[in-house]
Amino acid sequence: MSTSTTIERTPFGSLRSRTKGDKVIWTAVVLLAVVSLLVVYSSTGLLAYKMYKGNTEVYLFKQFAFILVGVMVIYFAHQVNYTIYSKVARILFLISIPLLFYTLFFGVKLNEGSRWIRLPIINMTFQTSDLAKLALFMYLSRLLSKKQDVIKDFRAGFIPVITPVAIVCLLIAPANLSTALLTGATSLMLLFIGRVSGKHLLLTIAVAAIPVCLLISAAVIRHKSNGGVTEKPKTEGHSRLSVRVSTWISRVETFVYGEKEDNGDNNYQTNQAKIAIAKGGILGLGPGNSQQRNFLPHPYSDFIFAIIIEEYGIAGGVFIVLIYLVFLLRSIRIFRRCPFAFGAFLALGLSFTLVIQALSNMAVNVNLFPVTGVTLPLVSMGGSSFLFTCLAIGIILSVARNAELAEGKEKEVSYE
Repeated sequence: MSTSTTIERTPFGSLRSRTKGDKVIWTAVVLLAVVSLLVVYSSTGLLAYKMYKGNTEVYLFKQFAFILVGVMVIYFAHQVNYTIYSKVARILFLISIPLLFYTLFFGVKLNEGSRWIRLPIINMTFQTSDLAKLALFMYLSRLLSKKQDVIKDFRAGFIPVITPVAIVCLLIAPANLSTALLTGATSLMLLFIGRVSGKHLLLTIAVAAIPVCLLISAAVIRHKSNGGVTEKPKTEGHSRLSVRVSTWISRVETFVYGEKEDNGDNNYQTNQAKIAIAKGGILGLGPGNSQQRNFLPHPYSDFIFAIIIEEYGIAGGVFIVLIYLVFLLRSIRIFRRCPFAFGAFLALGLSFTLVIQALSNMAVNVNLFPVTGVTLPLVSMGGSSFLFTCLAIGIILSVARNAELAEGKEKEVSYE
């Protein structure tokens, strides 16, 4: 009996033979899942103790369950031929538009914003923006692959591909401006790779920069009019949109000037994250030894990267950054190897949005960006965003799997 036959008959060999696609991406998923279990367990200890009367393992088991479901989603998604995603892209995009409208007006209100809708049977909330982003990049990849012959033309090429981007970003922005900006930036990168005219892209950036400049100007004016005191957003007696605009201005104002209020609190969230990073040093305090998890708001989601650095040091933070960069490089490799335009654009677009979201979360934690509320993909505590991330990774691996099969057939033909 040969060694290769023995390996294939072992459970590990059988599992490895069934999981196709890029092995490096699979490894990155496993590493991030392990990190997620460790850090979520550490950062939710106090919360679980308060919520569940001393049972500190509740959120650990929940996260483990999310990871199991997420791995199943990745596995089944990567078994599907990616060309099927092209067929359902338009339907999924058309479904996401009314869902965004519904969320905007009737969604569950958390943190002054309507980002979620509640599923009636399982009583679980999910962010419709996650579905909309996935649908957008699937539909955008389909459009780019079909319009390569006229992509330089403004009316025939540019307008059809920029319209869905504008619709989704405008519907997401009132409840989640940071996600809308990240989605728009990722879409423009994909359009650039898809050979869209540079002049058209610059025009789009100029138009998008107008509201951003107005937001910054409003923050500067309000700060000066309040005598250098950062004003918290008012919620009583105001519409959801006005509250969200006030929140955006406050976050920009806090990022630029710091938060100086009557109680003496100075930019609390960012300062607590800075303390966590400073305590971590080079090698960190060790697993489970975080101190700032008791003071940081949302240490298991928005500020989980600060907890990683506190417990595992700068070395641990660099390791996480490298995992995401390797993930992006392998996705670029898939883009180059894929024989069809749709699969190439799909793999690159989905990988861009995941890596850009990760870098944005890390930038917020180290005070390079204003507080945005985006999570760290595959690491932050599980929810609908975690499962949609797993679905996106499964689609990327589907493209990789079919690219490998195409290369294998070409080799067989060349040998014959």
